[in-house]
Amino acid sequence: MTGTAPPGPLRVLATVLLPFAAGYFCSYLLRAVNAVVAPDLVAAVGLTAGDLGLLTAAYFLSFALLQVPLGVALDRWGPRRVQAILLAIAAAGILLFSQAESRTGLFVARAVIGFGMAGGLMASLKAITLWVPRERWPLVNGFFMATGGLGALAATAPAEAALQFVDWRSLFVALAALTAAAAALVVTLVPEKPAAAAPGRLADQFAAVGRIYRDPYFWRITPAAVTSLGITMAIQTLWAGPWLRDVGGLDREAAAGYLFAIAAALTAGFALSGVVTDLLLRRGVALTRVMGGALVLLILVQALITFQVAAPSLLLWVLFGLLSNGAIVFFPILNRHFPPELVARVNTATNLLNFGIGFAAQAAIGWIIDRWPAVDGRYPPEAYRWAFAAMLALQVLALLWFLVGAGVRRPARARRA
Repeated sequence: MTGTAPPGPLRVLATVLLPFAAGYFCSYLLRAVNAVVAPDLVAAVGLTAGDLGLLTAAYFLSFALLQVPLGVALDRWGPRRVQAILLAIAAAGILLFSQAESRTGLFVARAVIGFGMAGGLMASLKAITLWVPRERWPLVNGFFMATGGLGALAATAPAEAALQFVDWRSLFVALAALTAAAAALVVTLVPEKPAAAAPGRLADQFAAVGRIYRDPYFWRITPAAVTSLGITMAIQTLWAGPWLRDVGGLDREAAAGYLFAIAAALTAGFALSGVVTDLLLRRGVALTRVMGGALVLLILVQALITFQVAAPSLLLWVLFGLLSNGAIVFFPILNRHFPPELVARVNTATNLLNFGIGFAAQAAIGWIIDRWPAVDGRYPPEAYRWAFAAMLALQVLALLWFLVGAGVRRPARARRA
């Protein structure tokens, strides 16, 4: 891989994209699996809705806190070494979770898992910018993120089926082994990319993060995207399951089937967004217009779910999954705006906000739902309606900020975004 001839696309797929995809698969699986095992956790430890939201959101909290140093590490040492170490930490955290006996133990273990999975997407996006031609970033990003959707799929009906044969603790032991295997794939298959690591003083590389956060164009694009991604992630990875049981009146098996359909739509949405974005770019449509249209459609679907407008709930939840990651186009928008040497730090600067919002939203939804008393372990529909409406209002405000442009003049180098 160090010769003058660049590697062919099949070799890049086999030795770069697939190993990183294995890690991202595990990341999304662990992110979403609590939606299925939530009843087991409640029964084992006696959690309230607020406890469950905070516990599950611990993943997002540690995930978010690592993003800035992660970006520096990826730009400085390259994605291969960083991702392999993080996946090994995640495997250890999953084992800790499988043995935890208290809310505190579960919270700490879940936070360790989030820390270890923090590079699942960011390391992969860095690898894509190193190994894939620039003009194909949106297309490859979309298909790559579909592997995360496969992880979300595995966290639904397949996880529920596994729980018919093993308990939740044994399931997490198996997930730890799977994550350790993904780390081994990254170590053994992924080559080092020449010039993958950025030179310079470490302090200067951290200081560059401030340059990103001071950029006006960053603050025009980012708020709408991260608000949408963070809130929909909080719902899809946890609160969709309780909603289907408490509001939809589904039993556990039927709810898992709905979650499988949502995750399948999420997977299709990742791939579809890459294809549609690539086609629209070829026709001269700006990426910012693509993102704005996707956000409008997603908000409309969430409004129909929140206020239970007369429509088949399965159809609405499938549309929610299909559209929930439409805002991922903001990654190539910002990557085109900033210099290539800042790509990983740009991505992690946005991911800090994304998962910070995911943490706050997941915990806040549980806190709001807890304002109503549970009856036989179920919360009333109005509890979910108020919680989801609050999240919807935040997304509408962020979208208005994006559409108005916040008075920011578009930089010349970003005009094709």
